[in-house]
Amino acid sequence: MASTIHVDVVSAEASIFEGEAEFVALPGETGELGIYPQHTPLITRIRPGAVRIKVAGRADEEFVFVAGGILEVQPSRVTVLADTAIRGHDLDEAKAESAKKAAEEAMANAKTDIDFARAQSEFAVMAAQIAALRRLRGNRN
Repeated sequence: MASTIHVDVVSAEASIFEGEAEFVALPGETGELGIYPQHTPLITRIRPGAVRIKVAGRADEEFVFVAGGILEVQPSRVTVLADTAIRGHDLDEAKAESAKKAAEEAMANAKTDIDFARAQSEFAVMAAQIAALRRLRGNRN
């Protein structure tokens, strides 16, 4: 049995991660998913949150925030097609907090259901980004 699985995390803008991993964890549509080498084939939507990649030969994990997307799993390959993906070290908590507050204001001032839904979606993504960032940094406030 192979001890690693090839992982690709891509967004519309760029390839965010490509390499061999021992394990991948991410927020699936119905809950947290853990993927090991030789996993059963799977295609599912993913929710906004953290993709954690245990890179082969390294003690630490690679961390990528995704704002949603699609996950495809094959026995020797994991592909994350993200709507938006940001490397963990590029996340900015102050910027995310500001965007979350702006989304809250937009929800309060929405004039149509579509405006409210758009603001609500942005709020959910920013809240997930802040939670993922705090988890990464070990700050669970």
